[in-house]
Amino acid sequence: MKSIKKRLFKNFLFIIISTVLILEVILITFVRSYYCSNMEEFLKGQIKTSADFYNKYFSNSSLEENVLNNVDAFWKQSKTQVQIIDLDGKVIMDSIGYIHTTPLNSPDYMKAKKGDFGSWTGKVTYDNKSVMAVSYPLKSNDEIVGVIRFISSLNKVNKQLLLVFISFSLVGLVVSCISVIVSLFLSRSIISPIEELTNDAEKIAKGDFNIKSRKYSEDEIGELAETFNYMCEEILNRDRLKNDFISSVSHELRTPLTAIKGWANILNTTEGIDKETTKEGLGVIEKESDRLTYMVEELLDFSKFVSGRITLRIESLSLEEFAYYIDSFMSPRAIRDKINFKVNCEKDLPLINVDKDRMKQVVMNLLDNAFKFTEKNGEVQLNIFMQNKEIVLSVKDTGMGISKEEIPRVKEKFYKGKSSKSQNGIGLSICDEIIKLHGGTLEIESVLNEGTTIYVRLPVMKSSYKNKELGE
Repeated sequence: MKSIKKRLFKNFLFIIISTVLILEVILITFVRSYYCSNMEEFLKGQIKTSADFYNKYFSNSSLEENVLNNVDAFWKQSKTQVQIIDLDGKVIMDSIGYIHTTPLNSPDYMKAKKGDFGSWTGKVTYDNKSVMAVSYPLKSNDEIVGVIRFISSLNKVNKQLLLVFISFSLVGLVVSCISVIVSLFLSRSIISPIEELTNDAEKIAKGDFNIKSRKYSEDEIGELAETFNYMCEEILNRDRLKNDFISSVSHELRTPLTAIKGWANILNTTEGIDKETTKEGLGVIEKESDRLTYMVEELLDFSKFVSGRITLRIESLSLEEFAYYIDSFMSPRAIRDKINFKVNCEKDLPLINVDKDRMKQVVMNLLDNAFKFTEKNGEVQLNIFMQNKEIVLSVKDTGMGISKEEIPRVKEKFYKGKSSKSQNGIGLSICDEIIKLHGGTLEIESVLNEGTTIYVRLPVMKSSYKNKELGE
C-alpha cells in the first residue's frame, strides 16, 4: 500500500524545491541582465564621447587618413578593444592588432550603419571568451562615413555571476534542507490524525464502539473526527434502542401469552366449570390473540420495510368514504375512553391514488397514539382538507405532547420516547415509510403538556402511481 505520508512529503518537497529553483533562475537572469546593462551603458558613454570627438576634430579628413595619422586618438582613450570599420564592413583599425580578412556583418555594426547605437553579445572568432560589442556611427558633415566599435570581455561579469550563482545555490540548499524538515512536519501533522482515525475505525470494526477520537484542529480533519465521534454515538444509540426494542417486544409478547396460557390451563384442568367463566376465559384468549396478531403483523411490516419488500396496491380513494369509515371504527373506542373524537372532512375533495389498507393503517396508528396520550375528557380530531395542491390529513390531540428534543427522533426506528405507553417504537417509523412510498410527507408539531398535531401530506391523483415495490 502506498503511503499518503510519503506522497505528501514528496509533493511538498517538489513544490518547495521547484519554487526555489525557479526563483534562483529568475534572480540570476535579473542579475546578469543588470550587469550587462550597466556594462552596455558604460560602453555607450565611452563610444559616444569618442564619436563626438571624431566628429568635432577629424571630420575634415577621410576615415583612412584619420586612422593612419591619429590612431592614438581612438584607442588610447579606452581600455577596451577598439575597432574602426568602413561602410563596406572592412576593419580599418583594431587596437589589439588582429587582422580581419572578411568583412564585418555583426548585428551591432549593421545597426550603427543606420545611424543608431548597436550592441551585441557573443563570441568572436579570435577568442573563446564571451564579449560585448557596442557600435556607433562616425560622421563627417552629418554623413555617416564609418563605424567605431568598442569590444569588452565579459570575463569579470561572468565571474561575478558565478559568485552570485554559488551564493544563491547555497541559499537554495539551506532552504531545501529547511523544506525537508517543514515537509516532514506538515505531512505528519496531516497524516497522524488520519492514522489515529484509521486505528479507531479498526477498533469499531471489532465491535468496540466506545471510541472517542481526538480533534486536533478546526479544519476538515477536525470535522472528520467530530463526524466519526457522532457516528460512534449514533451506533451506540441505535444498539441501545435495538436492545430496548427486543426487551419491549419480549415483554409485550409475554403479557398476552401469559394470559392465554393461564386461561387455557384453567379451562383445560378445571372440572365442572360454568358457562360464564368459560365465556370469560375464551373472551380473554380471543382478545389477547388479536393483540398478538396485531403485534406480529406490525413486526412483519417492519421486517418488510427494512428488507425493502413492502408492496403497495394503489387504487383511487374517496376521502369522504374514508373519513366515514374511520369515524365509525374509532368512535366506540372514543366513547369507551371518554374522549371527544371528531372527524372533519372538507367537501368535494378529489380522489387520491393510495393503498387503502396501508392508508387506514397509518391513520389508525396515528389515532391510536393520540388516544393513548390524551387524558379522559380530552379531544382528538381528524381533519381532512386540501392545501397547496396537496391532500392533508391532520391528527390533532390535547394530550401530553412531545418535547422539542424528542420531536426529531420520534420517527426513528425503535425509538420509544420517555413515555411508558409506547409499545415497540416502530409504529410511527412504519407510518413515515408508508407515506414516503406514496410520495408524501409526515410532519409533527407538538407542545409539551398542550398537545400534538401530525400532518400527512399526499399528492393529488398521480396517474403514474401503480403497484410498486420498495427499491424498484
